Amino acid sequence: MAKDPTKHQLASLDAHWRAANYLAVGQIYLLDNPLLTRPLTAEHIKPRLLGHWGTSPGLNLVHTHVNRAVKARGLDALCVWGPGHGGPAVLANSWLDGSYTDVYPDVPRDADGMRRLFRQFSFPGGVPSHVAPETPGSIHEGGELGYSLAHAYGAAFDNPGLLVPCVVGDGEAETGPLAASWHSTKFLDPVHDGAVLPILHLNGYKIGNPAVLSRLPESELDELLRGYGHEPVHVTGRRPAQVHRELAQALDRCLDRIARIQYEARTEGATARPRWPMIVLRTPKGWTGPRTVDGDPVEDTWRSHQVPLANVRENPEHLAQLEKWLRSYRPEELFDAQGRPTPLVLEHVPEGTRRAGANPHANGGLLTRRLPVAPLERFAVPVEKPGTTLHEPTRVLGELLAQVMRDTARRRDFRVVGPDETASNRLQALFDATGKAWQAGTRPTDEHLARDGRVMEVLSEHLCQGWLEGYLLTGRHGLFSCYEAFVHIVDSMVNQHIKWLKTARQLAWRRPVPSLNYLLTSHVWRQDHNGFSHQDPGFVDHVLNKSPDVVRVYLPPDANTLLSVAEHVLHSRDYVNVIVAGKQPCFDWLSLDEARAHCARGAGIWEWAGTENGSGEPDVVLACAGDVPTQEVLAAAGLLRRYLPRLTVRVVNVVDMTRLMPRDEHPHGMADFEYDALFTPDKPVIFAYHGYPWLIHRLVYRRAGHRQLHVRGYKESGTTTTPFDMVVRNDLDRFRLVMDVIDRVPGLAVRAASVRQEMADSRTRHHAWIREHGTDLPDVAAWSWTG
Repeated sequence: MAKDPTKHQLASLDAHWRAANYLAVGQIYLLDNPLLTRPLTAEHIKPRLLGHWGTSPGLNLVHTHVNRAVKARGLDALCVWGPGHGGPAVLANSWLDGSYTDVYPDVPRDADGMRRLFRQFSFPGGVPSHVAPETPGSIHEGGELGYSLAHAYGAAFDNPGLLVPCVVGDGEAETGPLAASWHSTKFLDPVHDGAVLPILHLNGYKIGNPAVLSRLPESELDELLRGYGHEPVHVTGRRPAQVHRELAQALDRCLDRIARIQYEARTEGATARPRWPMIVLRTPKGWTGPRTVDGDPVEDTWRSHQVPLANVRENPEHLAQLEKWLRSYRPEELFDAQGRPTPLVLEHVPEGTRRAGANPHANGGLLTRRLPVAPLERFAVPVEKPGTTLHEPTRVLGELLAQVMRDTARRRDFRVVGPDETASNRLQALFDATGKAWQAGTRPTDEHLARDGRVMEVLSEHLCQGWLEGYLLTGRHGLFSCYEAFVHIVDSMVNQHIKWLKTARQLAWRRPVPSLNYLLTSHVWRQDHNGFSHQDPGFVDHVLNKSPDVVRVYLPPDANTLLSVAEHVLHSRDYVNVIVAGKQPCFDWLSLDEARAHCARGAGIWEWAGTENGSGEPDVVLACAGDVPTQEVLAAAGLLRRYLPRLTVRVVNVVDMTRLMPRDEHPHGMADFEYDALFTPDKPVIFAYHGYPWLIHRLVYRRAGHRQLHVRGYKESGTTTTPFDMVVRNDLDRFRLVMDVIDRVPGLAVRAASVRQEMADSRTRHHAWIREHGTDLPDVAAWSWTG
């Protein structure tokens, strides 16, 4: 039960807070003289002043008080820091608790280490100004706002002993993703999950404007937060002694309430959705910093957001003001002669892995266990002859994922997220293994809802992404299933995650975490019924712009290759894997063994589909990537066999898109000799691609045969129509591909003029047929591979 803090405890809390504030200011300004043992001079100041002061005092305050609660109660707590550029505060606190020195031994907890801490901040060869992978104890990239609360809930899912205090800045509270994140309480199971304690820090301003929530009357804000399902506890003030006392009391009150909620659910069997507590903390922006600068108010205004004193090296008055500011924290009381924090400062700092900077959940690879993926033979479809049977690839994958759910039922470290599309994407076998997480009200007509479910559906791609990122970064596994066109909603979020992974891979102390796996389905070529708004294959382009060390893109052409790719990505670490696969009936091309070999190659010749027969170089290469383009290439290859039997055709299928890149640009890339052996250096290549054609050109522009490459793909010609009309509209159809071969193989234009004309006539016949019958041509609809 909570007790009011004693006078001594308050003094210790204040000492820690002052020490953290001192270190935050020092990081922004100082190159040398960290303990102010000499009068401050211009030579002690950094030549470029970068960083953000305004949010730091509030973050330091929260950090100080969370330390006290963790140590007093023996809590396991992972902190998430939402305010964008709160780096000085979080770095200061990790240096104070010693976790910074643990991972960076060249920055010890003494005067020399303090000097190094100050110097490296926002300095060439140093660390960023925001919370980043380099910051011990962090799972949250502070460069972009809006994702802290979703990350916090992702970390809490399936972590029943974990508390996740999450500071939400009043600027990021205005973003759409953060607004949706308040609804995470409807998905948090108090039995199997941990607890999130949101701390909405209202310091009044953003970069140059007031923050919306900070200007709401307390009663109106209270109604808003209660409407979201929270029980807000308000702490407001600017006198340190008063705020310390009230925040300590508020934190204890919230933690007591969380403990009660969990006890009632876990021991007494309570099933009603609880109203989880949260704290609304109002303190001045730039608190304890300069009140005014050059006659303008700074503390408690937007002017304190970044560097309150900007011309310290050139302006003696500013230099004197900075020294006065630093000495106001009384560093001689906080650090001994060697620069070490005093016992009073460290009295409430936890030890070992209880320290915020050392919690293993913030370095999730330390906790990761290998995911049990059952043998694929149990789920593979039989293929006696290519292209004669059909399956829905994602339905087949759903059986595998359901088994993974069963095999992780006790350890609970695998989840599937998506925006209300699990069944639509043919993954409903999952519901035989687990339900859909749901804590809100239910009705008799509902299906598959479960308080302990591990499929998570909410119609917010932002929330799905944030949950999964938090889940993965704390060492668990997962999959994000989404309609292909709408995954773009999280473009910016995946940018941040890729940057995080790229940086984390360069830090030896950060252990590899499970990969972020996307399954994009309901894709462009089979959104003929939903129309143009649902047709966009460009996420692949977006991802392939990013760090080659991190990104992977796979386009499996059938069910067995999808199984092989899924097995690979579910076991992978530190990647963003994008799989594009269809949910509609698709031809089976490869047996499981063939699929595994093909996926291992990433790109290969399908000898059974071509007409080389050991004749040497082909006359033309038909290449494909994606399920529908593969079908059209195979259909075109069949037409060429029939109409131009003397033409030597090679069929190449690409599963791993990064194989097309040069080896020196991507780890999966092909050397020139490999590429030339596959595609030839000088023969025409007609490439049928799932997405926008120019991506292929961009990936292979340096190859010798690029001048002979002709790519067909999606070119923004869509509507509500028939499946085959989608490929015709975009010139990806089998008839157009045959015409492309005739146009580009030397000598064929004259010799095969009548064949070309027949292909053009078939397109015209198709156009008339669908407008009369509303269905595809019978010979197209009934097509199968005959060899």
